[in-house]
Amino acid sequence: MNKNVLLLLFSLFTTAVLAQTGTVRGSIKDAKTKEALIGCTVRIDGTQLGGTTDVEGNFSLANVPAGTQKVVISYVSYKTKEIPNVRVESGNTTAIETELEEEGTSLQEVVVRGNRATNTEVAVITEIKQMKPIAVGISAQQIQKSQDRDAAAAIRRVPGVSIVENRFVLIRGLGTRYNNVLINDVIAPSTEVESRSFSFDIVPSNILDRMIVYKSGSAELPGDFAGGVIKIYTKRRPEQNFTDVGVTVGYRANTTFQNVQSHERGGLNVLGLWDAKQQLPTSFPSSSAEFNSLSSVRRASYARLLPNNWGIKNITAAPDVRLAINTGRRFDVGNVRVSNLTSINYALTNQFSNVDLRLYENTTANDVQQQYNDATYARGTRLGVLHNWTLRFSPAFTLEWKTLFNQLSSTETVVRNGSFVIDGVDVQGYSERFENRSILNTQVSGEHSLSELSKVNWIASYSYSGRWEPDWKRAQYTRTQGATGPDGQPEPFRLNIPVQPNPLNVGRFYSTLNEQVGSLVGNYEHTFGNPSDREPNRIRAGFYGESRNRDFSARFYGYERVGLINNISGLGIGQAFAPENVTGREGSFSLLDGTVDNDSYNGKNTYLAGYVSGDVNFGARANLTLGFRGEFYNQTLRLTQARTPLVDNNIFSPLPSVNFTYKLTDRHNLRFAYSSTVNRPELRELAPFRYYDFARQLEVRGNTTLKTATIQNFDVKYEFYPTPNELISITGFYKDFTNPIESFLIPIPGAFQFTFTNALSARNYGVEVEFRKGFANSSSVFLQNLQVVGNASLINSRVTTGDFIEATGPSGNVERFGNSTDRNRALANQSPYLVNLGLYYANPTSGWQYNLLYNVAGPRIFLVGNIDDPTTYEMPRHVVDFNISKTFKKQFELRLGVQDIFNAPFRYAQDFNGDRKIGKDVTSRSADADQNYINYRRGQYVTLTGVYTFGRRIIVP
Repeated sequence: MNKNVLLLLFSLFTTAVLAQTGTVRGSIKDAKTKEALIGCTVRIDGTQLGGTTDVEGNFSLANVPAGTQKVVISYVSYKTKEIPNVRVESGNTTAIETELEEEGTSLQEVVVRGNRATNTEVAVITEIKQMKPIAVGISAQQIQKSQDRDAAAAIRRVPGVSIVENRFVLIRGLGTRYNNVLINDVIAPSTEVESRSFSFDIVPSNILDRMIVYKSGSAELPGDFAGGVIKIYTKRRPEQNFTDVGVTVGYRANTTFQNVQSHERGGLNVLGLWDAKQQLPTSFPSSSAEFNSLSSVRRASYARLLPNNWGIKNITAAPDVRLAINTGRRFDVGNVRVSNLTSINYALTNQFSNVDLRLYENTTANDVQQQYNDATYARGTRLGVLHNWTLRFSPAFTLEWKTLFNQLSSTETVVRNGSFVIDGVDVQGYSERFENRSILNTQVSGEHSLSELSKVNWIASYSYSGRWEPDWKRAQYTRTQGATGPDGQPEPFRLNIPVQPNPLNVGRFYSTLNEQVGSLVGNYEHTFGNPSDREPNRIRAGFYGESRNRDFSARFYGYERVGLINNISGLGIGQAFAPENVTGREGSFSLLDGTVDNDSYNGKNTYLAGYVSGDVNFGARANLTLGFRGEFYNQTLRLTQARTPLVDNNIFSPLPSVNFTYKLTDRHNLRFAYSSTVNRPELRELAPFRYYDFARQLEVRGNTTLKTATIQNFDVKYEFYPTPNELISITGFYKDFTNPIESFLIPIPGAFQFTFTNALSARNYGVEVEFRKGFANSSSVFLQNLQVVGNASLINSRVTTGDFIEATGPSGNVERFGNSTDRNRALANQSPYLVNLGLYYANPTSGWQYNLLYNVAGPRIFLVGNIDDPTTYEMPRHVVDFNISKTFKKQFELRLGVQDIFNAPFRYAQDFNGDRKIGKDVTSRSADADQNYINYRRGQYVTLTGVYTFGRRIIVP
């Protein structure tokens, strides 16, 4: 009993002591601009209690002893402020609203300040901590440490994110079609013709402010996603005038200074443009029927209007070059603060690969049908411009104009050598392709504070996406293996000219895509109660309207033989189609138009959405956010020559969401989230247009019967913030799909043709772990400068198909395929695991920085197989990067980077034995063996970068 009495007395005493504390909360602003100050240090004088302000300038100090306290607020370049006689009452909260003044002109050269930064690690962590949905992100500060060249390389450092083809993002292992991308809060246009994808490599890293990846839904986010919503924010405005110039030189093993084969395009190819002669002459008849009705002589006369630039030339691959110029200007016009940020980027890159490609009979394992080695060389260019203006009329009104433009091109040459193994035929092939892309997004936005409690923002945006493939030339030569001529020498290779044009043999392909998007966005937010409260109640409402119009047209021409052509069919690729050999007369070539009606289409999307959400606080620690979003979507698609649309869908989607946060302490959060989302088919996935991929021997076609998929998303997350720049989190998630959209390999023996189809259902669940750890309190100076960042994901998924699959068949009509594929497999493009690790070391005294980075994604389905062709997997690549940099006198920085140190292979393999994994034995004909489809290496990549900054001193927060 005595023990119980003592325990009771001790508990009462402890409760009494703990009750003699209160909380001090508040907000801090700039005295001149009235903007929130981020990263200010706030402490209670004479105690160890302290903290920093978040992205909204707010702070909260708990367990402050009751009584009269002195609060001290400080930050670099601002005058330290002391607030005496702050009364703290037991069990209550004391609110403080104050302002800091700049120290004076002596520190005007300091321009990178924490007060308005949104691009530091602390700012991004704080922003994520305060968000209602579950999210992760990466800051410009971390991107600079990693020396990533573009957004694609940078975002793979984010938990649950992996990269396909060095440019497309997969979130939680889900394919690109399950992700939505926004640039400055406006939905980005798809950069690809063949899929719903955004190519992240088009955004250079030096224009990024931060990237946030939302893993759970909310009413404010677009509802078309399952993996995540990625928001890319470009830099907004500078603090003072500056100019940066950066030059990068890149060396790639197996490419730089090597002999490679390319072809000529003329024009301003180094700027991503091409010669006007590469375009199809306007005098060509507009329809294939009209063209093919002409005589062979007349058709040949049109063919001679096309340039004879088939010749392949040997060149030496030069080092890669990247240039960047960044300028910032800030000035006042009367009472208006005006600022401009302009970034100009140019890149000229080279890439050579020896690609092994094999197609199989699939009667027994590794029974090769076709085998090739493709010497592939691509030269890429990028010219990008970011141009942002900000006009700050008052603390209550800011107007911005942001423009992002990218002009990209790729000149790709493939020289193929191999054989039709089962037919005993040697093969030589050529693909000479040029692709040009233009992407423009310009938007005007406004932020209005109607009062201290209410604010409004709006965005009016226009986007344009253009893609051109002018004169893609393909040719194939064959000869019988072992055959010799009268002189005993091997028979020459001869052009393989089919009776009717096809994309495999000899032809010229032209395509043009133009897509225009207009968007209007509006958001309103109202705060109830005291806005300085740590978690005030808020209500949000808004709308999103978008009109998207796409025009696509393609023309395909194939050469035909007129009579016997033995005298010219054996000529080299540069001489065979000379004007004297294309006359349409006996013993020469003519031209046929292989274009069909399905090769041109027009698609329109109208997207209208409205939402409302609100917070409900249950005390100081529990917050519930309820939201509802309604989305109306009209999608039409018609062939250019047709009046009746092939697709005319009108769908309204009600999308509720719930996000609940419970604060175990000020540093520990527990989150729960539910949302209903959708996944709509893209125009290309609906269009019956047939596209031939020479490099992979694939043909792609759309499916007009695709349905919209629906997804139910459940998430739970635990977060621990040891310090403002440290984080440990564990997230579990579950997703339930109805009618998921996937690619499907059409059962055609000896050919790869795939389309898109709806499975019956699918489910996806997993766990993610993330940590950011520093050692600021260590007694070791080395450890104080070290930071460890890592994340890992384990994911399990299964798709269930019905008794049959409905898809576009070989005839181009919709057919039903029964029992044609694995009925209980993983989702296409779903990796079972993802791992990212990073070690960062920065010595602020010497200016040296080092980092070592590691990334791997588990095997994922590249093509869903069928009864004739096994499922194809993309295998893991263990990628290790190392970077080192040195800053001299705070103005010049030198960076050295080595990427893909181990030169990990790109490998695609077929699961012949059907056990849903790729074994090591891929060469035998055992029934347990698997088969290599594509295999190549890109080579290690070494870059040396110099950046010089004019007129400012950089202080890294």
